Amino acid sequence: MKGRITVLAVALLAVCMLLPAGLFAGETLDAVKKKGVVTVGVNGGLFGFGQPDETGEWKGLDVDTGRAIATAVFGDPTKVKFVPLTAVQRFTALQSGEIDVLCRNATRTLTRDTQLGLNFVTVNYYDGQAFMVAKKLGVKSAKELSGATVCVLPGTTTEQNAADFFRTNDMKWKPVVIEQTAELAKTFFAGRCDCLTSDASQLAGTRAVAPNPADYIILPEVISKEPLAPAVRHGDDQWRDIVDYAVLAMINAEELGITSANVDEMLKSGNPVIQRFLGVTEGNGAALGLDEKFAYNIVKQVGNYGEVFERNVGVNTPLGLERGLNALWTDGGLMYSPPFK
Repeated sequence: MKGRITVLAVALLAVCMLLPAGLFAGETLDAVKKKGVVTVGVNGGLFGFGQPDETGEWKGLDVDTGRAIATAVFGDPTKVKFVPLTAVQRFTALQSGEIDVLCRNATRTLTRDTQLGLNFVTVNYYDGQAFMVAKKLGVKSAKELSGATVCVLPGTTTEQNAADFFRTNDMKWKPVVIEQTAELAKTFFAGRCDCLTSDASQLAGTRAVAPNPADYIILPEVISKEPLAPAVRHGDDQWRDIVDYAVLAMINAEELGITSANVDEMLKSGNPVIQRFLGVTEGNGAALGLDEKFAYNIVKQVGNYGEVFERNVGVNTPLGLERGLNALWTDGGLMYSPPFK
C-alpha cells in the first residue's frame, strides 16, 4: 500500500509539472482582476516616494512601483488605487487584505519576514538611517547629539536603530514620537526637537518641503542598512512572483538599455535576450500568468528603473539624490536582475 501511494504521488507531481502555470492562479491575482485595480499601500506624505501633488495626482518612486505592478497585471498603470498608511498601520493593512501590496519605504527584516507573515520582493531602494539637524545648532556629527531630543516615527526600524546608536555610543537622548510623517516634519521644523532621524532618503524628502531647505543639514553618519522593498502576504507564491518581476522588469530594462523612448524600436532587436524580455519570444508571461508583453508594457508606460529614479528622487529633483547603492551593478551599485528566461 505504501508503495502504491508513493507511485501515485510521483505520478500526480509529474502531471502537475506539465500543466500550464495559469491553472495555478493565486487567490490574490483572481481577486485583483475581479475588482479591476491593484490596491497599493503607500506613504502618503513623503515627497519623492509617495505623496499626491497639488492637483491630487500621486507621485513618487514607490507610487511608480505600484503603477508598474498594475501595468504587469492589466497593461494599464491607471488600474491602481493608492491607500495612504502610517508606519503603524501599514503591516496590519497588508495582513488584513485591505491592500494587495505594500509599496511604502518598508525595510525588510527577519521579524517582518517571519512573525508578521510577509514576503518582501526585490529591493526598489537601498537606504540607511541618518540624522538631520538645523544648521544653527552647529552640530557636525551624530556623535555630538548626546542629550538631544530626537523626532522619530513609532513602529519602525528607525526607533530601535536610534536607541541602539545612542546606547552603543554611551549617549543619552529623548525620543519625541510622532505617528504621522507630515506631523513629524512639522514638529521638527517648529523646533520641538533638536534632531530628526529616519532613512536618509526620507530626510531628504522632508528637507525638500521645509520652509527653507538650506537651513538644515543631514549629518554624515549612516547607522543602519535599510533595504526598502515592496511586500506581500505569505501564502500566494504567484502574486509574490508577479510583484517581484514587475520590480525586476524596470531594473532589467535599464541593464539592457531599454527605455520608454526606445522600447518600440527594441521590439525589432535581433538580440534573443531582448526578444524574450519584451515578449517577442513567448514564455515569460505565461510562466507568471500574465500577458507576454507585461515587461514591454511596464517600460513603455512607467519606464525603466533609472527613469523612475531620476524622475522622482534624482539629482535634478528637489531631493537631489545620487544613485549610489541604487546604481546598476555594472556601475558599482546593487541593482541587479536575474535573467528573464
